[in-house]
Amino acid sequence: MKSSIETERLLLRELLSSDDEGMFELDSNPNVHRYVGKKPVIHIDESRTAIGLIQKQYATFGTGRWAVVLKETNTFIGWSGIKFISDTINGHKDFYEIGYRFIEEHWGKGYATESGKAFIDHAFNEMKVEAIYAYADPENSGSRNILEKLGLKYVNSFMLDGEEEVWYELKNPNL
Repeated sequence: MKSSIETERLLLRELLSSDDEGMFELDSNPNVHRYVGKKPVIHIDESRTAIGLIQKQYATFGTGRWAVVLKETNTFIGWSGIKFISDTINGHKDFYEIGYRFIEEHWGKGYATESGKAFIDHAFNEMKVEAIYAYADPENSGSRNILEKLGLKYVNSFMLDGEEEVWYELKNPNL
């Protein structure tokens, strides 16, 4: 796996233990969690644990969510990336999912789309994955718009843990 990816405005890199304060700012905000379980973290140790779990994913699967840092200021603004999912979700098992989450003040600036394009390029051209999948709350129009800007297509609605979700996918055009 590459050590980092640069876009016009962003540095994408593996999450570090020192990202704990940024992760806590991100995941303690109830607005950030509106469509992802409605369970914001309440202590920075939860963010530290999350970073540790993501770092284990790097070691186990060679991929995972990465920190998104503004190049201009070296500021942590959230995470994005390709995660390997070994659970069965919507009839799929052992697949690659794209995801992103940003500190609220950085919403609406195109960072999810910019980082997402870089990660899809990396997944298809470096990792040679066959397809990228994603799912979202059907009411999360912001996330759904980003997925569509990234080229993912809506496939179906399904239930996950008693909640309706929408499923998107994008096949690798190079395979």
